[in-house]
Amino acid sequence: MAAICRIAPALGVNTVRAAAAKKSTRSVRTFAVNAGIGSSHWLPGSEPPAYLDGTMAGDYGFDPLRLGANPETLPYLQEAELMNGRWAMHATAGILFTDAVGLPKWWEAGEAAMDGSAFDFKSLVAFQVVIMGFLEAARIRGFMATGESGVIGNFPFDPTGQDSPEMKVKEVKNGRLAMMSFLGMVSQYAVTGTSPIEGLKAHMANPTGVNIFTSAVGGEVVAAIIFASIAPCYFVLKEQISDGSDDEFRPIPWQ
Repeated sequence: MAAICRIAPALGVNTVRAAAAKKSTRSVRTFAVNAGIGSSHWLPGSEPPAYLDGTMAGDYGFDPLRLGANPETLPYLQEAELMNGRWAMHATAGILFTDAVGLPKWWEAGEAAMDGSAFDFKSLVAFQVVIMGFLEAARIRGFMATGESGVIGNFPFDPTGQDSPEMKVKEVKNGRLAMMSFLGMVSQYAVTGTSPIEGLKAHMANPTGVNIFTSAVGGEVVAAIIFASIAPCYFVLKEQISDGSDDEFRPIPWQ
């Protein structure tokens, strides 16, 4: 399927867009910006959306559902990705650490921490809501005022002075990897009831017998992988065959 996407423009389905000078100029500019921060397009031979011009860290032109087409919400979506990635990096590191040193598993940590405590579960939830609500409200106000991530009165928050294009790309890429890892850890426990390290040991002891495809959801996983592999390329092909107008190409009809 990827090969079809690469040869589609050569077969003439994208000749109108290829001939447009404005599109060509934007493509050159996008390549130059991306090359400066070490990025590349996610699917060689396809045209990135106009709003993904390489100026954002970690921009590989991947948005088959056009979630970022609205320029007013695009900065918020970028910030949301960063915040979720940061939380996921902390979560995956914590899960692996407690598993490695023999502390209670991540799904038992809350109960173990409250064992013998003077506070019950409802008190813990209320405390969490109040504290996190205050911090999130301050973060959102700061982001709306400055367009930067930060903590309370520090926008941007960069105590170590590592605010550089290269580090921003690394943060986004590691955050995306951590979000996928966290999803995998949660799914593994839901299906097998084991922790990441326990699952790794079992897989290494019997690679062909203990893996995601031989689990209770093996068939569902195969179907999900096939869909995730084909769907983005399908949307890219559909856009290239169309005239590329925003009104015509809407992968999500109600978007």
